[in-house]
Amino acid sequence: MGRVEAFENQPLDLESPDDVALADRMKAGRDQIISEIKKQIIGQDEVIHEILLTLFVGGNSLIVGVPGLAKTLIIRTMAQVLDLKFNRIQFTPDLMPSDITGTDIIQDDPQTGGRKMVFSPGPVFTNILLADEINRTPPKTQSALLEAMQEHRVTIQGRTYTLEEPFFVFATQNPIELEGTYSLPEAQLDRFMFHIIIEHPPEDEEFEVVRTTTSIQNPQFSHTITGDDLVKFQELVRKVPVSEPVMRYALNLVRASRADKDGPDFVKKWIAFGASVRAAQYLVLGGKARALNEGRYHVNFDDIRALAHPVLRHRVLTNFHAMSEGVTTDQIIDQLLDTVTVPTSGM
Repeated sequence: MGRVEAFENQPLDLESPDDVALADRMKAGRDQIISEIKKQIIGQDEVIHEILLTLFVGGNSLIVGVPGLAKTLIIRTMAQVLDLKFNRIQFTPDLMPSDITGTDIIQDDPQTGGRKMVFSPGPVFTNILLADEINRTPPKTQSALLEAMQEHRVTIQGRTYTLEEPFFVFATQNPIELEGTYSLPEAQLDRFMFHIIIEHPPEDEEFEVVRTTTSIQNPQFSHTITGDDLVKFQELVRKVPVSEPVMRYALNLVRASRADKDGPDFVKKWIAFGASVRAAQYLVLGGKARALNEGRYHVNFDDIRALAHPVLRHRVLTNFHAMSEGVTTDQIIDQLLDTVTVPTSGM
């Protein structure tokens, strides 16, 4: 799975002062990051929580919501709080792969007086990349992100360039404008850890948004967590132990989403393609990060259940019957959670 498998899966050593101290720093760091973000962002607690899990795991996430809900602002603010390099690409139908990755350009060589080809890095060479309205560009250009998302590197003209760590891709989509858009290939969708839905805030929060954004704002952020800290947190997350019953429960959820002969009847009726093994990996990894954020050194069944919707909603593809009956992917995931039995033993 590329970066998901980048660290050795060694159990968290509770006797190790370094691991325990790092776990404490991660939990405290999460609280500090949220406190800093709240200087700029009002509400959207669940969205911020899922973005932070993405950062702590080292994944990429897709954020879907109508215009004006601060999708770009949340990611930019997160980069400012973490003091990470941030680039935003506005995806359009005429965007080319080289506009993302970079290209070779001809430059004068002052030493020889001749000309030479020099690589000019594209906006993908950053720490946090926001791919805004990613579905507005053709699949050829969308696919330019695949290697970067998976391997944290890009290949141009046969040469490979490694991206600076940490590296994350957050992509946005507008769910109400379909004209002039291109569906993301399933292979690319599967590389996103979460499908995060951002919705209109409650009335009181929306009032506060209008009040604060129509006055002078100049928030100053404290940089308590660095990019190097994030890399250490990602390694720590992979050390968190998971009992076999919890891991099997995550796998059972994923396997139950596939329309095979032994699956639930509603799955056979409504699902064209179920989730891949990457879904189970992200359920477990997200569960590990969630456990540490709550001060626990083990993953429980509630961690897996809490992440089922953002992990599965873009990996479970509905068929014509579901669409004609108005059945949503989230409703199907609800039924999966009700159907798949939670083991009676385990953490």
